[in-house]
Amino acid sequence: MPPAKKRTRTYDPARTRTAVLAQLGNVREAVRTLTPGQLALPTRLGGWTVRELAAHIGMAVTAVGRSLDLPEPARQDAVLLDWPFATSASSSAIDDFTRRLAARSPDLDAYLTEVEQSLVRQLEEHPGTRLLATNAGALPLADYLVTRTVELVVHTDDLNAAVPGLDVPLDRQALAACTRLLADALAVRAPGGSTEVRVPPYAVVQCVEGPRHTRGTPPNVVETDPLTWIRLATGRLAWKDAVAAAEVRASGERADLGGLLPLMA
Repeated sequence: MPPAKKRTRTYDPARTRTAVLAQLGNVREAVRTLTPGQLALPTRLGGWTVRELAAHIGMAVTAVGRSLDLPEPARQDAVLLDWPFATSASSSAIDDFTRRLAARSPDLDAYLTEVEQSLVRQLEEHPGTRLLATNAGALPLADYLVTRTVELVVHTDDLNAAVPGLDVPLDRQALAACTRLLADALAVRAPGGSTEVRVPPYAVVQCVEGPRHTRGTPPNVVETDPLTWIRLATGRLAWKDAVAAAEVRASGERADLGGLLPLMA
């Protein structure tokens, strides 16, 4: 796992909480409209159906409550940017949990409504400074909620891709937080200042070893939109395919990020 940067971007806790609840609400409203046939459709996630994907989205949010139910760690021993690199270790357990959860949650609307109501209560009861034991280590609740924007945004996109005609909206603040965290994770994986990665309007990071750019137009530039960046960072889209489709604009000899992606899988 790459060492996380000591200086990390700050996120407004109130905005993050609002974003998580807003995106969860968007998913809940969309899932409520799906037919049994749509819920049985396959997704791009290792054999999961839409039903299992929807259950997993709820599970990603209830991770907050499961962590709050554990004893509070004595001290923080991780930072937010450790999280993207810690997710793959528990992928098998997540898959099993998701399939069992979907099987025992026939009414997804009721399940997601309960998830939403529980989260509201938990966020009212606990300050953002409360430490949680997470798969990345002990993190403050406020930081862990930033990781929930990644889960919600990425899987909302998976949901839209799986169901023809579905267009679940993405909360702007949730999309911004997700984009920024994954952009900063790239800078952790490939520290340096030779390449500028732009994901307007949310993020710009410097990365990749080599001569540092100081003024004028950088010699190595990568630019793309937020959803394309998120798909690249999470393995939903291959670098070469994105470049071929002109979904990414890359210029300069150090602008090929293909060997650094995905950051999460």
